[in-house]
This record gives sequence, C-alpha cells and structure tokens, in this order.
Amino acid sequence: MIKVHIITQSEELPQMSCVNFFHSAELFRICEMTSGLSPFMAVAEEEGRVVAHMLGTLRRRGSLVPPYLFTQGRIYGEGEYEKGVNREEVFTMMFNRITHSMRRKRCLYIELSDLSQKMFGYKNLRQRGFFPVHWMEVHNSLHSMPPEERLDEKMKARIAHAREQGVEFRRVADYDEFRSFYRMLNRYMTLKVRRYLPPERMFWEMGQSENCRLFVTRWHQKTIGGCACICSGTSIYLWYLASKRKSHPILQPETATVWGAIDHAYQKHFRHIFFMDVGLPFKKSRFRDFILSFGGKEVSSYRWFFFTFPPINRLLTWIYKE
Repeated sequence: MIKVHIITQSEELPQMSCVNFFHSAELFRICEMTSGLSPFMAVAEEEGRVVAHMLGTLRRRGSLVPPYLFTQGRIYGEGEYEKGVNREEVFTMMFNRITHSMRRKRCLYIELSDLSQKMFGYKNLRQRGFFPVHWMEVHNSLHSMPPEERLDEKMKARIAHAREQGVEFRRVADYDEFRSFYRMLNRYMTLKVRRYLPPERMFWEMGQSENCRLFVTRWHQKTIGGCACICSGTSIYLWYLASKRKSHPILQPETATVWGAIDHAYQKHFRHIFFMDVGLPFKKSRFRDFILSFGGKEVSSYRWFFFTFPPINRLLTWIYKE
C-alpha cells in the first residue's frame, strides 16, 4: 500500500532518485535556504521504498494593489516516479497532499504547469476545483539534424550579423555578471502581468548547479541579454529569457540569446530544447512566431490555477470554461 507524507525540512528527506531538477532534493535545499520560500516535498512510499516524489514551493510576494502581501504556491510538472507506478493514481495522492498543506498556509493561489501530457491528471484537477488555461510551448528537436539546417536565410543572416558586431553568448562567469543579468531580467519581468521571478539568492544558488545554467549575451562589456536553462535527462528547458532588444535593436540580442541556448544544447548533445513559456495561444503572437523561426514546433498545454477565495475561483473558472 502506498502512503504519502509531506516533508518541509531537508534533513528529513529520504534517499531518492532525482533526475528532474524541478523535483530534486538539490532544489529543495536551495529553496529552504532562500528567504521568502518554503518547499514542500510530497514523498510516496511503498513498504519503506520511495516510489515517487513531487516538489512544490510556497513564496511570499508583494503587490501594489490589495492584498499587498500574499503567498503563491507553484509546482512544475507532475513529479518523478519509479517504473511500474500508476502515475495518475500516485500523482493524485501527492498533489492533494501538497495543495492541502499550501492551503493551510493561507496561500492566495496555486499554479501547476509543465505537465508531460496535456490531459494528465485532468479529472482530479477538475474535482479539486482547479481550472485550466490554454498555454503554448515550443519544442525543438536537436537529434535528427543540426539546428542550423532548420534556420531560414534571414535568421542565419541575423545570427551572423550579431557575431560580426562582437556580440558574445556565454555562461555567467562571476557574481557581478550574474547581478547585471538578474537586474535586467527583473526589469523585464516587472512589465509582465504574470510576474513570477525566483529571488536573487535562489537564482544564484541554482546557477552553481550543473542542472541549472545561466547564460549572458554580452557586447562591449555590457549585458544585453540572458537566459536561464534547466537540464533534465536528455532535454534542456529554457525557463527565463530577457534581452534589451529595444535599446540595442541592431545587435539582435534576443536572437543571439535564443540561438546561443539552442547551439549550447546541441553541442552538449541534448536531444531537445523546450521553451517552457511562449504565452497564451493568441492567433497573433510576435514572441511565439519569433521562437518558432528557430525551427521548433508548437505544443499546446494547460496551466492549472486555483484561487483560495471561492468567489474569485468560481468567476475565473467560468471565464476560462472550455
């Protein structure tokens, strides 16, 4: 019989196989040492053996409008499972325990994203009061052909022009370079309606891990772009992306950053690079079209939300009804 319990202290974590960085003991410890973050690890055990685990985080946040101070729950993906485990059944058990723990902490809302399959856990999530919002991702295959062969002549010319201008893409070299990248990313995210950016210390600690790679695009000692990537198995995930494309349009910083991430993934023999967030599936999207110009394909997904204030959750459920 499988039993699930919640762990909130790293010293209580059992031995378990961690391939997915978003559900790893390493990320748990990074969150634990970061002010304003509280990790929750749901561990499923059968006869004393860990058969699955799922990590969620609770973050204190502030806003310029009421409620000013609140907490937000966040879960990336459905967790990790041993072979032979009924994923849907155990996911339901772990997810219910994590969200119950988060709601006891009076969080304002909970978000679940990046499920491996669009319909995974659909029935249980609906029963728990979560509502889905259509979202878009872009997946690029790197193993069937070199990524350069997927580019059109216009994109190749843009990349070549950036190189000729002295634009350089590389991993973050030191803390000063990291700070310039984080400040740029923070300013970029401030303009977004859905602003979720991990705290600076958490980002820095993650950058020390081989499972998380922080990159900067530099020109004449200035940071004009950057991205954060997560490595998991044979795939790499582009998590955050920002550039100064409006202040340096001739340098193509956004193009140089995205191409740099793709080329790095290919050189390191990853089989795929996933762009985790290209936004809502509007008919016209400049950013989505831009990412697709590198030879990837669109993938429709769901992001699931739950607001703990019932009237708001009912209203949003009605607005986003399918």
